Amino acid sequence: MVECYSYKVDVLGSNPSRRTHSPIILNYHLCIMKKMDFTKYVSRTSEEILSELRSSLRGLTTQEAKDRLKKNGSNKLLIQEEGMWSVLFRQFKSSFIYLLLGAAVLAFFLKEYWDSAMIVLFVFINTALGFYQEYQSEKAVKLLKKHLAQKIKLKRDGIETEVNNEELVIGDIVTLEPGDIVPADMRLLQSSALAIDESSLTGESITIDKTDNILKTKVNEIHQAKNMVFSGTTVVRGKGLGLVVATGKDTIFGDVAKLTGETARSGIFEKEITKFSKFILRLVIVTILLMFFGNLLVKGSQIHIGDLTLFSIALVVSAIPEALPVVTTFAFSRGALRLARKHVIVKRLAAVEDLGGIEVLCTDKTGTLTENKMRVSETFSLHKKDPIFYACLGSSFLSERKDTINPFDIAILEKKLEKKKLLLEYRKQEDVPFDPERKRDTTLLERKGKYEILTRGAPETIMELCELSSKDKKLLEKWMIERGIEGKRVWAIARGDLATKPPDLKKVEEKLEFIGLISFIDPIKKSANEAIKKAQKLGIMIKVLTGDRKEIAQAVANNIGLISNQTEVITGNDLNKFSFEKRQKLIESCGVFTRVSPQQKYEIIQSLQTKYKVGFLGDGINDAPALKLANVALAVQEATDVSKEAADIILLRKDLGTIIDGIKEGREIFVNTTKYIIASLSANFGNFYAIAAASLMINVLPMLPTQILLVNLLSDFPMIAIASDNVDQAEVKKPKTYDFKLILYLVVILGLVSSAFDFITFAIFSKWPTKFLQTSWYMESILTELIFIFSVRSRLFFLKAKSPSLILSGLIGMAALLTIGLPLLPLGQKLFGFAQPQLRQLTIILGIVLSYFIVTELVKLMFYRFLENGKNEKSLKIN
Repeated sequence: MVECYSYKVDVLGSNPSRRTHSPIILNYHLCIMKKMDFTKYVSRTSEEILSELRSSLRGLTTQEAKDRLKKNGSNKLLIQEEGMWSVLFRQFKSSFIYLLLGAAVLAFFLKEYWDSAMIVLFVFINTALGFYQEYQSEKAVKLLKKHLAQKIKLKRDGIETEVNNEELVIGDIVTLEPGDIVPADMRLLQSSALAIDESSLTGESITIDKTDNILKTKVNEIHQAKNMVFSGTTVVRGKGLGLVVATGKDTIFGDVAKLTGETARSGIFEKEITKFSKFILRLVIVTILLMFFGNLLVKGSQIHIGDLTLFSIALVVSAIPEALPVVTTFAFSRGALRLARKHVIVKRLAAVEDLGGIEVLCTDKTGTLTENKMRVSETFSLHKKDPIFYACLGSSFLSERKDTINPFDIAILEKKLEKKKLLLEYRKQEDVPFDPERKRDTTLLERKGKYEILTRGAPETIMELCELSSKDKKLLEKWMIERGIEGKRVWAIARGDLATKPPDLKKVEEKLEFIGLISFIDPIKKSANEAIKKAQKLGIMIKVLTGDRKEIAQAVANNIGLISNQTEVITGNDLNKFSFEKRQKLIESCGVFTRVSPQQKYEIIQSLQTKYKVGFLGDGINDAPALKLANVALAVQEATDVSKEAADIILLRKDLGTIIDGIKEGREIFVNTTKYIIASLSANFGNFYAIAAASLMINVLPMLPTQILLVNLLSDFPMIAIASDNVDQAEVKKPKTYDFKLILYLVVILGLVSSAFDFITFAIFSKWPTKFLQTSWYMESILTELIFIFSVRSRLFFLKAKSPSLILSGLIGMAALLTIGLPLLPLGQKLFGFAQPQLRQLTIILGIVLSYFIVTELVKLMFYRFLENGKNEKSLKIN
């Protein structure tokens, strides 16, 4: 079931306007998945549910199962998987790719085969990379399907048998044992010490004890449904008998799979480059049409239509920054290699730059901020008896059954004991496993012919079984409250001596001796605190999305400095109580979201994306939909296979700090690709407009088509190395997004400066012979663009900026030598129609180039100073 909303978002990213029920999507579309309604089963008796589903404890008959399978479908996730060809064709759905392919065709007809081949090569490289990345990501859905058990024990015709998981139907009676992956959503009919690991769905860091009793309290969330088990979770202890109430796509797990399969990520870079290419295309087409028809109107019959057409085509090709795919691919690859050295694996290359644009980082708590391993924190005893020792007596240490993976027992057994040998003197005679209703477990022990009873569990329950003074109760309650505020879980231990072996352990749980309290904690990773601080220094909002308890998540957030008060923490249940508009405000203002379902994680990220670029760090199956939705998806190495397949970036080390390094790397790449865009467009459009305008003033072409394409090739040649350029540290302090209005302003201003110097060149050489004019303009166009790189690469005065990388400086020098050398060579004169340059001509051109650099440097400094003084640098987009 899906609930959808449509609402407007203005260009400044303000809050959504009021909800509208119109079927027309105006600006933004938000869909929230509603999970299967399991709540109707928790408060009803087994008999009522069996009757409703027309089943019994004998199970269904074989024929009934076949009929239901035919009617309702098999127990599998019905998600459409995209084929190889579909993924391949999707790589061409980009206006920038259309632009480049069009330029390649035009260059081919101009007989500039080398230029055409290079453009096609650029397209091929990027298409191949995009295809590989997206096709690999489709494995996430397949892994979701494989996560369910292949075989399951159940009753058919009153006999226990095994069937394939896909043959399971509603009404089946299934046997659950340790190690089983639950194959469907079930209501428990019988339960014996059954404990389930639900972390894959809820994020809860400990196992959940189950019961087959009716629940008397209202249930809204998965973790509250103690008498139900859900598809995709794991049995860790005990046994159970479950009645199937939902299968396949109708299960909670099915909702997660549906969200994962139907969510297509669109990265920050892909979105912005699409807008960028559309804008360039519109601008170039309009200008070329004006220039073409302007020439026809001004010159009439004097113009040669064929030459004008070739000239126009060459101008179109020259204006397109066709090296952008190569520049970005080289930048992304270099960034990915640098991150790999820091133990970060990048699966989607564009995600390297997308990292730099992250404004909000959402992270799962368990296993990322904490170690996901229970440890004993503190103990408290009234009578100086060791609570750890007695807790060990009640653990599986003395049991013949070693199948428990109770995290509390593991934590206790890892604690150093002074009386470890004494444990061996005890023999476990009988035990009553932990029961969610009783909130405790009880053990009968024998030592040297004497019997003892020992019980462990919730403090409030254990204290009721003991004789305690009011003073002792106050001491205990104070200690528990303090640990609860710190987000710690607390156990109580009590014991008693017995004269004989009792027939029923439950009837002798009274007047016990209170031993003490033990607090447990899932420790925060040592690196988490520092990583959060680094992220905040980089201007990134951090939000924790977890399925764990509110108190625990709040304590973790406090300890790492993420929140300052409890109003910044909200549960998923409380979030759902508010209106749509209020939820959006809370999502933005709160820093910690607890007890959130996969659907709520999805909604939170989708809501944040109306204003921010969002990264999400998760590690469970329940995180897969949110991972696929986020602009940048991150997972740790220990995450589930599903999460790692859905992620763009994998952390090989359990260190959030590596992500911060990656964000900084992404910002450096962003700065360098922006350098290319500004440098290329300013110079290209400066020359573009100057040559187009000059064509209206003289009866010959101001530059031959082949010369225009050569200008384009030589000026773009060094740009490939701009990805390796050094970046000023001030440039990486804030999240980076493509501010196209800012870029447009800068390109227009610097483009006008470029055009002005082109006209100066035209004015000086217009009375020279045509070949000298064309040769001079060719050299000035390339040399000004090459030296312009040294200015535009930093907002600072060029002498104060970090020095350019050696490879960039080397390629610029090589391109400059070729620019001057080709007209001096007979081969260059023959191929491109150049005239032999004169010394006077070269001196004038070099003077123009130096003057151009001085002016552009002054204009650049004035532009950025104006922005800083007026604080006008807003994130406005061109649509």
